[in-house]
Amino acid sequence: MTDKTLAKKAISLLDLTNLNDDCTSADIEALCKKAQTPYGNTAAVCIWPRFVKEAKALLEGTGIKVATVVNFPQGGEDVAAVVEETKAAIADGADEIDLVIPYQCWIVGRRGYAETMVVRVREAVPAPAKLKTILETGELKDADMIREASLMALEVGADFIKTSTGKVKVNATPEAAEIMLTALKSSGKQAGFKPAGGVRSLDDAAIYLGLADKIMGADWACSETFRFGASGVLDALLAAMEGQSATVGEGY
Repeated sequence: MTDKTLAKKAISLLDLTNLNDDCTSADIEALCKKAQTPYGNTAAVCIWPRFVKEAKALLEGTGIKVATVVNFPQGGEDVAAVVEETKAAIADGADEIDLVIPYQCWIVGRRGYAETMVVRVREAVPAPAKLKTILETGELKDADMIREASLMALEVGADFIKTSTGKVKVNATPEAAEIMLTALKSSGKQAGFKPAGGVRSLDDAAIYLGLADKIMGADWACSETFRFGASGVLDALLAAMEGQSATVGEGY
């Protein structure tokens, strides 16, 4: 695959993200414009819940999905509050919900509690809206724990399993991606995978798409099954499309 072919595919799989604490309405307007590139639109924008209505209006007719985050980034334990947060986001027009599972519960063995949250949020996300579960793999660390959390989320109905919030020290890694993709393959579920945080260059995109090709098959990765969560990588992808040096982007 040429750099331009790879870059164009990666653009179509990108959840262009702004989850900065100081994000403003003007930033959301800029993000929505940036998501509409000369080489095709990104798959989605991923933003704070308070901006969902604004982004939904700005992106009307573009085909770009509006994704938002709940229980983010701490992965707290208040199931009822997270369900209400989810319902509010759906009512505002969110197409996709990225849920941080209560990963500290998972780490200390309270796995039923973590599962309960995913089940309850799944119930609050009616089709065709999608549920992505963020495992925070850099905090789980252990390969067995990552695999088991992936399988739990898939078993109770997650549409995607996602590596990270982008807010901790270790976010997406190829090692975690391989564990998660292998779990997805073994589950037999029709679901997707999203590496997030630390995807900053065309080379990074190539690594994760290469893993998807190896484990899931060469024709598997599309916007319904594979997303990148990133902010800075789009500049690198556009540079590649324009035949320029694909410099490393910054941010989520």
